Amino acid sequence: SPPAPAPEVGHADLVPRAAALITLAVLTGYFLAYGVVTVSYDPPAAQLTGAVLCLLMIVLLHLAESFHWRTSWASRWAGTPRYVALGLLAVFQLVPYLLFGRHWVGIPGLLAGSALLALPAAVAWPAAAVAVAGCNIALYAVGTGIQDVIYESAYDVICALVVFGLSRMAQLATELHWSRAEIARLAVITERLRFARDLHDLLGFSLSAITLKCELVRRLAPVKPVRAQAELTEVLQIARQALADVRVVAGGTHRMSLTTEAENATAMLAGVGIRAQVRLDCGELPGDVDTVLATLLREGLTNVLRHSQASQCRITAERSAGAVRLSLLNDGADGTGKAVLAAPCGGSGIGNLSTRIQAVGGRLTAQVCREGWFELAAEVQLERAG
Repeated sequence: SPPAPAPEVGHADLVPRAAALITLAVLTGYFLAYGVVTVSYDPPAAQLTGAVLCLLMIVLLHLAESFHWRTSWASRWAGTPRYVALGLLAVFQLVPYLLFGRHWVGIPGLLAGSALLALPAAVAWPAAAVAVAGCNIALYAVGTGIQDVIYESAYDVICALVVFGLSRMAQLATELHWSRAEIARLAVITERLRFARDLHDLLGFSLSAITLKCELVRRLAPVKPVRAQAELTEVLQIARQALADVRVVAGGTHRMSLTTEAENATAMLAGVGIRAQVRLDCGELPGDVDTVLATLLREGLTNVLRHSQASQCRITAERSAGAVRLSLLNDGADGTGKAVLAAPCGGSGIGNLSTRIQAVGGRLTAQVCREGWFELAAEVQLERAG
């Protein structure tokens, strides 16, 4: 049986409650029915009291087996405690035959049902059959007629199957409810991660560009006010685009174009004094691939603006042999040969991109390719992406 989940997962639901209440009602009914049968034998008062107490213990032990998974001590119930409880149930069912004779029937079906619930599948059914047979042999040995024994045997089998089925039904209904609650919780977490990832991908470039433009305006304002005003106009346009990007993310319709991003990149790099060479020879791409490569370009340029001292940047997209390759080169690697951009598994931006490119059947690499030059590249197999 699975361990009891944390209490905060999900809330009380009608179906698990109803399944548990039905099981509890049936067990209560069996207790009352066998109690009436015991009273009908008209045993002495002391024997009647002892028999009722034994019936009560049988029901309580079976309840513990049926509903232990709903309790905080479920993990401690497995193994020895569980088998001890099954053994005690057998004692309370069989020993009273010696004490009360033909005044005792017990509830053999609960012993068999508990065996089905507690034991491994390979031995559960044989053990249940032995329990039913043993109880009815004992019933015959204390003087019960053969017809009553046959009837009781059939009734015990039905009782065992009913309590086993109802207990499993209650457990499965509750597990289903917990699973649905967990799926809902994970969906919320996934949506939050998507929102955070898309905000990073979409706004990182825009905010970096705004920062650089504002710094440029601050330097130009005293000496070239006309140029500063033109730069401020571009800052306003970038800010408006960033606001539109936020609305796109909030609406969950994040779709980007590699061609559009390349055009924006050329203008932005020129504005901050970085010479850009752009060559796109990839034709029309599937929507998901187009979006991922456009996001890669934006994230790569964000890192160039934030972390490098690049003066040149080359953007190339080529399509060949059923694959498309996007390369972003810049001459901003430091003199030690250490890459200034994060490796694919380092940093949230490139790390997210690596995961997203893998999701469309691609591979991301980030490396110093020659003296002072750094390359961020992605190759996607279009057949797998489609």
